Amino acid sequence: MNISLIAAMDINRVIGQNNDLPWRLPRDWQHLKKITMGHPIILGRKNFESIGRPLPGRRNIILTRNSRCTYDGCEIAHTIEDVFELCKGEEEIFIFGGEQIYQMFLPYVERMYITKIHHSFEGDTYFPDFDHEEWKEVSVEKGITDEKNPFVYYFHLYERKRTTL
Repeated sequence: MNISLIAAMDINRVIGQNNDLPWRLPRDWQHLKKITMGHPIILGRKNFESIGRPLPGRRNIILTRNSRCTYDGCEIAHTIEDVFELCKGEEEIFIFGGEQIYQMFLPYVERMYITKIHHSFEGDTYFPDFDHEEWKEVSVEKGITDEKNPFVYYFHLYERKRTTL
């Protein structure tokens, strides 16, 4: 199973404000949909509640400490091990945030799909700092800016560098 991560952040690693995105970039959502369709997404309860519904065409697995938590159309996990057990046999899973979920799974992630928005936003939720030396940038593509996507942004793909003995 390949463990990938998908996130969008501003120049200061902001990923959220008051349980919502501080920006609107429909093309980033299209990009996210294309990449994650057909694969499980792993997200925290607060992130799921901010979206308000399961994302269609994907297994939505909510990681929460709340043992009484249930959501229609979603599976519930309480530990990283639960997630790995639920996803046994999957080709690729996507870590979908928020901040605590990214932090928990980052040591296991092999590939990161990061949208970097070249703007500074107010925020209270951040993508974890990570050692860039452990990652190789495989590709970068400039996003299309228009009236509905008013910020300059880039789609980056990183893969963890393999260590050799």
